[in-house]
Amino acid sequence: MRLDETQILRSFSTRRVLLPVVIGLAFTAFLIWRNANWEALDAVQWTWRTTFWMALAALSVVVRDYAYMVRIRLLTERQLTWGRSFVVIMLWEFASALAPGIIGGGFLFAILILTREGIEAGKSITIITFTSFLDGIFLAVMAPVMYFVVGREALFAGVDTGSGPWDTGFFVWFWTVYFGILAYKLFVGYALFVNPVFVKRALVGIFSAPLLRRWRRDMVTTGDQLITAANGLKKKGWDHWWPALLATFASWTARYSIVNCILHAFHPSAGLNDAVIYGKQVVMGIIILLSPTPGGSGLAEFIFNDFLGMFIASGLAPALALLWRLMSYYPYILIGVVLLPRWIRRKIVAPLTEKR
Repeated sequence: MRLDETQILRSFSTRRVLLPVVIGLAFTAFLIWRNANWEALDAVQWTWRTTFWMALAALSVVVRDYAYMVRIRLLTERQLTWGRSFVVIMLWEFASALAPGIIGGGFLFAILILTREGIEAGKSITIITFTSFLDGIFLAVMAPVMYFVVGREALFAGVDTGSGPWDTGFFVWFWTVYFGILAYKLFVGYALFVNPVFVKRALVGIFSAPLLRRWRRDMVTTGDQLITAANGLKKKGWDHWWPALLATFASWTARYSIVNCILHAFHPSAGLNDAVIYGKQVVMGIIILLSPTPGGSGLAEFIFNDFLGMFIASGLAPALALLWRLMSYYPYILIGVVLLPRWIRRKIVAPLTEKR
């Protein structure tokens, strides 16, 4: 096993696995202790309507992961079976759940997974780089669309009152992170489709400066990966890309539909504006990328309470935030804890034993 693989796998220590869980649950417990209305919690009734909407929320989780499986099968030209696609996506989500979004989640681990699943290294780099680019396209497109369709007043209602620097902070964070993502994706797009060699030289040149020199070797690696990915994409036509783009939009739409379904399940009436709720989640998803904590733990629960509290009975927001994370975040940690040791034994330890 190569050194880089060893370093990647060591990052999945017990402490790394428990850290986001502890942060998320501790912050949720704090919010419940501070804001929960126990009378409102006692008054919650589970009806057939609740069951219907929670079933749709569960279906949204399935669609989210199924669309990702479709995408990875398309991009690997069906070299992965459905079973192996499931394992790849679950381990990738596990890695992403343990890494801050600001550093790109489980990018390197995803490349390792594909190479160990029998996908040629250069092709693996191409696929993972391109999927990251597709995810960025979704956010780059949907954020301004929802902003202009729904409007600032509705999107930032409850947090953007204009009465102080903290209230307008979410609006500033949103656009700061958005334009940062947009600039980065345009940069990656230029590297993938126009001139990867120039981008590599620019990165190496910039990081040759004295204060940045410690990361110069990483930039050389990044530049090489971009060149490899660009060469792989040149061989493919639009008919290879657009199904993957559709699968990306389907997966992200299902991801954000989970909260819509949860709010419908526990809202006393049907008078919810789904477009506003969906738009708020796009904003939340972008802001969470700024979080330095694994998987946005802590910040995700906090902004759920602030952004979506107006649609929830007083005192129920922390409990529904926990329910949201129990459906959309913690399962991937649990599944990853189960799958990863078996995957390491099968894909890394067993081949080494056979060589001996």
